[in-house]
Amino acid sequence: MSVNSSSGPVAVVATISSDAHSWNLVVLQLLLEEHGYTVHNLGPCTPPAELVDCLRFVRPDLVVLSTVNGHGLIELPQVVRDLRGTRVVAGGKLNTTRVRADDIRRLMDLGVDRVFTESEPLEAFLGYLRALDRSERSLRPAHREMSPRAVAG
Repeated sequence: MSVNSSSGPVAVVATISSDAHSWNLVVLQLLLEEHGYTVHNLGPCTPPAELVDCLRFVRPDLVVLSTVNGHGLIELPQVVRDLRGTRVVAGGKLNTTRVRADDIRRLMDLGVDRVFTESEPLEAFLGYLRALDRSERSLRPAHREMSPRAVAG
């Protein structure tokens, strides 16, 4: 086991498995880093099992799931079920049609802390990060990261 050298919060950013877009993840990573996060970017087309495996080694304060292809409402429910006990936010183009309030409520009932739709301004996400920072910065434990070698050995 190795200790994360960052004293700040840790985030993991990923897409749903069918989403091959990557610029959204780069933008999210840069925004999170500007707010003091150490970011693990899992890249596009993230298989749910890879995300779950990552969380075994990285104990993030936040998982950010992004979708640009409009399949979020189809794929996010299973991914979120696999991430129980982890703070998860999701957003982007969640559907190919209009996103309804009950779609968002269903994701939140599954454990998503906050859902950001494509029609929301970037300021909504930044406001969420600032609110997390104010409410939890002093409560965060030291983060620990386990290397695959430490787990195997």
